[in-house]
Amino acid sequence: MRRAERGGILAKLIALVFVACVIFGIYLLRHPILRFAGEFWVVDDPPEHCDAIVVLGDDDYSGDRAARAAELYRQGWAPVVVASGRMLRPYAGIAELETHDLEADGVSQSAILQFPQRAEDTAEEAIALRGLIAQHGWHSVMIVTSNYHTRRAQFIFGRVLPADVESHVASAADASYDPGGWWYSRQGIKIFTSECVAYLVARWELRGNSL
Repeated sequence: MRRAERGGILAKLIALVFVACVIFGIYLLRHPILRFAGEFWVVDDPPEHCDAIVVLGDDDYSGDRAARAAELYRQGWAPVVVASGRMLRPYAGIAELETHDLEADGVSQSAILQFPQRAEDTAEEAIALRGLIAQHGWHSVMIVTSNYHTRRAQFIFGRVLPADVESHVASAADASYDPGGWWYSRQGIKIFTSECVAYLVARWELRGNSL
């Protein structure tokens, strides 16, 4: 009986030591693990010549999405830039703000196509843009969005757009989200957490390409 008790105590001690070692190992590797998790959300496809560059709505305060799209336009990757944005009023919305930013960054007015819409999320915006793409007969588009939003956008547009339309994703830097140190700021943690949830929701809603 005593031998059994000693064996049980020894087994528990070994288990506790093992758990402690695992926790300590995770602590030592926390930064690489967190960095990997933060960088997982960032997708930046190599630029390819496309029919249009599409700037997704809800750009940040600095207009980084528009700046990235303007850079790609100036490099000659597409002849048209779509400024997609939610309507904030019956007479104005985010598309107008994006247009202003694009022009300020060197995109000619004639090359900008405003696309005001009333989408509540990325999936609805992709569905709305699907109609615009079909209307213009485009076969390839470059989607420009914030770095943390790129993987979700890639998944959603890959599911929503027709098979004969290629979509590439271009990452725009965002001052609120640093993939290599997002856990140091409250805003970074908030964005990371929200993106985890939003991505899972998108996977669920678009399972089997139900939209």
